[in-house]
Amino acid sequence: MTTYQQIFENNRNWVASKTALDVDFFKKLASDQNPEYLYIGCSDSRVPANEIMGLDSGEVFVHRNIANLVCATDLNVMAVINYAVRYLDIKHIIICGHYNCGGVKAAMQPKDMGILNPWLRNIRDVYRLHKEELNAITDEKQRYDRLVELNVQEQCVNVIKLASVQQEYVKTGYPIVHGWVFDLKTGLLKDLNLDFEKILHDIQEIYNLTDTNWKR
Repeated sequence: MTTYQQIFENNRNWVASKTALDVDFFKKLASDQNPEYLYIGCSDSRVPANEIMGLDSGEVFVHRNIANLVCATDLNVMAVINYAVRYLDIKHIIICGHYNCGGVKAAMQPKDMGILNPWLRNIRDVYRLHKEELNAITDEKQRYDRLVELNVQEQCVNVIKLASVQQEYVKTGYPIVHGWVFDLKTGLLKDLNLDFEKILHDIQEIYNLTDTNWKR
């Protein structure tokens, strides 16, 4: 286990490695940020956002919470998305879940989790929406993995419901919303290949917050 003091030694080594490759690395880093990606992922310590994407500092704007949820009542994630879309001109919003997610696993259990209940209810609502598909999966591990994927899908839909995302897309063609799952066993990312424009079209009767009708 890395000690507290070793973290600062690691930091100095990291600085040295960066400046060895580019003497102006931190000068550039301090000037401004202009990322094209907003990554909304789980807080799980095993899923380092920049590293799994192969991106460096300044290339991805990151928000993390338990089970990568996008809740309309969570002002934290709402502020992050709004800032990313309105001010950073993000081109891609990625919701990234991961297999073996503790939050999703907890939500699958009919058990009182105390203060976690309001948060986990969002995942339980995903189960309710897709109950027929999930209950038809007899293998518990496969059902668990599928709920992880469906949770990512529903959080993508929640992002697409937002006025800032819809209005900026109509104006510029961006951002595009993507759903990914990270596999801890292989280190690979799985693109769920969600049809962004179809989701926009399907929800517009209720959630259209622009004056535009999307055509496919």
